[in-house]
Amino acid sequence: MHRLPLAPSELVEGPESQISEESSRCPVARVPNTTRQPPAVQLGNYLDQAEDVVQPQKLFDLLAAFAQELDCPWTAYRPLVHRPNKSDLLYSPPITMLNYPNEWQKRYWDMGYDKTDPVIRKVRHRLNPLRWADVYADANTTENERRILEEASMFGLRSGITIPLPGPDDNFAIASFAKKANEEIPSDIITYLQLSALHFHIKVNAPDGRSGIQQQCGLSLREKECILWVSRGKSSWDIGRILGISENTVNFHIKNVMHKLGCNSRTVAVVNALKCGIIDS
Repeated sequence: MHRLPLAPSELVEGPESQISEESSRCPVARVPNTTRQPPAVQLGNYLDQAEDVVQPQKLFDLLAAFAQELDCPWTAYRPLVHRPNKSDLLYSPPITMLNYPNEWQKRYWDMGYDKTDPVIRKVRHRLNPLRWADVYADANTTENERRILEEASMFGLRSGITIPLPGPDDNFAIASFAKKANEEIPSDIITYLQLSALHFHIKVNAPDGRSGIQQQCGLSLREKECILWVSRGKSSWDIGRILGISENTVNFHIKNVMHKLGCNSRTVAVVNALKCGIIDS
């Protein structure tokens, strides 16, 4: 069977959902940029712009504008599970926000695709970004499920990724970034999209509009140096050469950073370090 390009179809709910009307009506304005900057610089610009923003829709607009600069014009964020606790009494959980084509949103709900979407089914069991191409090619994906992806591609959602975003108290959300073109999103761009999605997820889930991460994380100077170079895309071997230390020593410092920032991956450590103000974007 000829394989059509893939698309994210998971993020449209029925009339009872709280999908942002503003984001679905209007295209996201691109951040003015006469010269295309490197992704790392664009990520820094996004973090700077979002620093003092609290309103979820404005944060989403910034996220979508950043993704558009990376050639992903379609962006969506959707909480899948929210389990309130005592500290949530005055806290409204984030709503679904997306800028997908209105025609596809209507088609998705009218056909009840929210109940059979294979992307949602598969992303719940992952920690890493999920390519839609992998969902389509998976032997466990049924023909009916593939048909959803094929239809979505006809509406301009042809390739992309979905990122799982776990939170405290078993809360869980996903973010998706899609391209109009058939080619897959490069792995390095996925990393930047994951960083931006995690940053957005942290901000919109903070009851007071802040991440809640402690400002004093107790990192040593060497630990700060190592996580700074990680944020700039350097490997442990590269960082060792830059700082004049062994690769094993670099890994030791980065593990300490992850422990102190309460995370188990370099990517999340970078986001938390940025949020703490330990490193500058």
